[in-house]
Amino acid sequence: MANGASASALGRLLRPLSRELTADLARALVNLKADAETQARYDELADKRSTGQITADEQGELESIVRANTLLGVLKAEARAFLANGKPF
Repeated sequence: MANGASASALGRLLRPLSRELTADLARALVNLKADAETQARYDELADKRSTGQITADEQGELESIVRANTLLGVLKAEARAFLANGKPF
């Protein structure tokens, strides 16, 4: 997962996007989650990594999922702030 500095930089980069949020879009972002197939694949890869049985390709796939989840987390935080405050950051 990205460290705090990376997440903070990502948040600053995406801040202009938050100015375009609507309440409907913000609610949709807050409720967005991985589908069952993606979650199952993440769980499988995380288990393989924990046991030291992950291949280089699988490690890259896992890192890609984690990066996407980090991005989604930042977008969700912006959406929650918008819904709480009625305005973007």
